[in-house]
Amino acid sequence: METDRVLIVDGAEHHVWNREVFEMLRAGDISAVTVTCAIWENAREALEDLGHWNRRFEEQSDLILKANTVEDIRSAHEQKKTAIILGFQNTSPIEDNIDFVGIFAALGVRVMQLTYNNQNLVGSGCYEPHDGGLTTFGRDLIKEMNQHGVLVDMSHTGERTSMDTIEVSSKPVAITHANPKFIKNTQRNKSDDMLRALADSAGVLGLAVYPHLFAYDATVEQFCEMVARTVDLMGIEHVGIGSDHHLGFSADEKKFWVQGRFSRSVPSFMTSQGFLSSDWDGEDVEWASWIETPAGMPNIVRGLKEHGFSPQEVEAIMGGNWLRLFEETFAN
Repeated sequence: METDRVLIVDGAEHHVWNREVFEMLRAGDISAVTVTCAIWENAREALEDLGHWNRRFEEQSDLILKANTVEDIRSAHEQKKTAIILGFQNTSPIEDNIDFVGIFAALGVRVMQLTYNNQNLVGSGCYEPHDGGLTTFGRDLIKEMNQHGVLVDMSHTGERTSMDTIEVSSKPVAITHANPKFIKNTQRNKSDDMLRALADSAGVLGLAVYPHLFAYDATVEQFCEMVARTVDLMGIEHVGIGSDHHLGFSADEKKFWVQGRFSRSVPSFMTSQGFLSSDWDGEDVEWASWIETPAGMPNIVRGLKEHGFSPQEVEAIMGGNWLRLFEETFAN
C-alpha cells in the first residue's frame, strides 16, 4: 500500500551519473542521496562538476531535484523523485581559502568530508600512520561550515582528528559511510569509542554495504545483524544507511580515488594495512546480489522488518535519523 512507503535517505553514493542510474534510484524508492562532487578536485574542477549537476537537474527533472533543505527531501518523496544532496569527499576544493566554504554552500553544497584517507590542510586521514588531529585551519574551517549550514563528514578521517572535530563543532557531525570496527577491523571503519562519541554529540553513522568495509559474501540478514549491534552500541537515533555504492567507473578513475595526484601507485599506507594489494589494477568489487545496485535498497527495509525492528525504528534507520541531522545542520 502507498501508506507503507518508507522515506529512504542514502548518506553516500558515487556513480557515473546518467539516466539509467537515476532510474535505479527510483526503482529503489530512494528519496534522497548524498552524491560526491569532489575527491581530489580543486576549486575550479569542483565548480565544473557542480555545473554538470545543474544540467542534470534541468534534463532529468522528472526523476531528480536539488536538495537545499529537508523540505526539498520531503517534497521529493511525495513526488516520487530523488533529492540530490551535493557533497564533497574532501576539503580539497576549499584549497587554502576559508571564504570558499560560503561560496560552495551558496551553490548548494551541503556536506563536506574533512579528509580523504591522507593528511591535508585540515587534519589526518584514516590511513595516515600518525594522526596529528585537527590543524588550526581545520578548526576554523569547521566553524565556517557550521555557520554556512554544511554538514561535517568524518567518513575517511582519522580517529584523533575525528574526536577533535566532535569537540570543535557546534553542530552534530556525521560519518556518512563506514562501519564499526567490530564488524571488520579496517582503518576506514570506526572504533567503539568513536561511535559512542558520535552518538553523544547527536551525530549519525551511515552503515555501508561496500564489501571492503563489510564482507564480500554478506547476506541481507548479516547486514541487518550489523545494524542491530550498532543500534545497541549507539542508540536507534544515531544509525542510518550510507551504502557507499559506486557504479560505472573505469579502472583509471578508481585509481585516481586511491592515488590522487600525490602517488604514482597504490600508497604504501593502504597496502601495509591490507586494504589493497600493491598490484591492484582498479578492478571492480563484487556487490552482493541483494544490493547489486541502488534498486536493491528495499531489501534492507524488508530485512530490518524481518529482523524485528518496529515500523518506527525502520523509518528512523532508513531516513528519519538523517532528516533530523539535516534539520540541525543545514540551517545557518
